[in-house]
Amino acid sequence: MEKVGEHITLDIVGTKKDYTPEFYEKLVYKIAKAAKVTVLKISKYEFEPQGFTLVALLAESHISFHTFPEKEIVSFDFFTCGKVSPKVSLDIIKDEMEHTNIIIKEFNRDTIDLYHDNYSSPGLKKSYVVNRVLENFKSKVGQYIEILDLEQFGKALFIDNEIQVAESDEHLYSSTFVNSGLNLNSNKEKAAIIGGGDGGVARECISQNFDFIDWYELDPEVVDVCDKHLSKIGEKATEKNSVKCVWGDAFKSIKSVKDNTYDQIFVDLNDDQFCIDLAAKNMPSLERILKPKGVITAQVGSQDKKPKQVENWLNVFNKNFGNTKLSRVYIPSFDCSWNFSSSINH
Repeated sequence: MEKVGEHITLDIVGTKKDYTPEFYEKLVYKIAKAAKVTVLKISKYEFEPQGFTLVALLAESHISFHTFPEKEIVSFDFFTCGKVSPKVSLDIIKDEMEHTNIIIKEFNRDTIDLYHDNYSSPGLKKSYVVNRVLENFKSKVGQYIEILDLEQFGKALFIDNEIQVAESDEHLYSSTFVNSGLNLNSNKEKAAIIGGGDGGVARECISQNFDFIDWYELDPEVVDVCDKHLSKIGEKATEKNSVKCVWGDAFKSIKSVKDNTYDQIFVDLNDDQFCIDLAAKNMPSLERILKPKGVITAQVGSQDKKPKQVENWLNVFNKNFGNTKLSRVYIPSFDCSWNFSSSINH
């Protein structure tokens, strides 16, 4: 981590008094003295019919005020690379300005990044602390791929801004996934994996000694980037003799597969409604290539955070197979329990 400074913003709410430009200028000098920073120049502008902006250029960065008289709000911004925290401005503003409350936001300006978790529960905002961005690109098939080195969970794969796996706890995901199916049928002659570009499910199938594994993956660039940065997850699964990689649209590819081919099918797609609808549309094809008493298992998301999506997945399985069993495991990097739905082909 390389720190370049500290940043604070204050939104001063309930400021009914219309302070003069001279007041704000004097306030800047008072804050600068307390923070031990040097004011180089001040620019200010009054708006018609109301409102005022002041920006102070500092040797150490800047201070600014912007007023919203119609909303009774004044916004304050102070960034400094100095040795004294800009938070010293808070007590001064509390003493000098009328207010009902002050909303404080503080930022460390450094090379550590915060990455918002799209899977946060409603009303709760959670972020990952990112030490380094190792990869960041859009693949040829249109997926936005990132490999991030996370403070707590190590290297992790994000696709379209959502975490897929983290090296610290991926084994929980993949082992629960594969064992969910094997618990219903222990036959291991042949398995199909649909998706799962990180390679964890393929590795787990190899470790469970499946004779043959057909791995259907849309985006080879996901596999390549995970092989480069997350090699402990896939363990070079694409190079194993038992694994056959089939690139492209899995549901087009399985049309040429013979009936009753697989003991296990693992569907490792996103848990969103688009993929639920896609799976539902192609479920007859999946049922066709599954052996009698074979098992199909899908990762279906989190009942804790998106219960409706899990319910929609279960409805698809129940409609096509008349049965489903739900497995559950807590995954720390996801910050919730995750679910896998398995159905027997009767």
